[in-house]
Amino acid sequence: MSETILVTGAAGQLGQRVIHHLIETYKVAPGRIVAATRSPEKLSALAEKGVVTRKADFDDAAGLEKAFSGVDRLLIISTDALDTPGKRLAQHKAAVAAAVKAGVKHIAYTSMPAPDDSLVTFAPDHLGSENAIKASGIAYTIIRDAWYHDNYLHGMPHNLQGGKWYSATGDGKISTISRDDCALAIAATLASGTAESATYTLTGAELLTNRQIAAIASEAAGKPLEVVDVSDEQLGQGIRGAGLPGFVADMLVSADANTRAGKFDILTGDFSKLTGRKPQPLKDFFVAHKAALTAAGGH
Repeated sequence: MSETILVTGAAGQLGQRVIHHLIETYKVAPGRIVAATRSPEKLSALAEKGVVTRKADFDDAAGLEKAFSGVDRLLIISTDALDTPGKRLAQHKAAVAAAVKAGVKHIAYTSMPAPDDSLVTFAPDHLGSENAIKASGIAYTIIRDAWYHDNYLHGMPHNLQGGKWYSATGDGKISTISRDDCALAIAATLASGTAESATYTLTGAELLTNRQIAAIASEAAGKPLEVVDVSDEQLGQGIRGAGLPGFVADMLVSADANTRAGKFDILTGDFSKLTGRKPQPLKDFFVAHKAALTAAGGH
């Protein structure tokens, strides 16, 4: 296979792991991979491996078309522009338009589960991006990543320190998956050379309530943890009170509400279908990241 694969957001955590798996797991020649980001100087380690590096700024449409030239398969990793409503969707639409102009043959995109039926604040960005890709006429692979195991490492150390996890999820269930497993499955689709259009949803192998997740975290960390049920309003006030921006509070509250409403109650076998492996269970992830879970002082 001699396709050129371009990965946007290549300096980000997911992008780094996708490129790692393309090279190490799927043995794609580094010279056929283009790593693109706003600041290509951050990619010197990849450049040393023979990966082509390019500047790609989602706010610069002409620059994107130039960055995507000569590329067969493009992975658009959704950007982190969540602070300004509508900005992220505009960025993704610009990338799709640039891909059309550059003659890209296949677009892959990282989305979220069931964006058409979601209370999560940023779901419309993903739905709009999926629709723009479908409207482009280019063959596509949409990869809908479930909530990452990794996301728990932000709040869980703080929860474990105080022994309480304030949650608005009720009895709702969620299946989470590690960021690295998502990267592995995304790399599998990029390396497959497929010409078909398809949508995959990457989840873990089990559905868990927050009480079950708390028990797993508690056991891994060796500290007690009690889930305390709060309302959306109380949760939002608590997150704002901890000094996080309003848009982050709204996003986290909406995610809890989405879980409570059963809209994250999704389990698929797509990860195994794409990789031939089983996803890393949350328990194993927490054990592997015990140091981060039990770190003092972290928010």
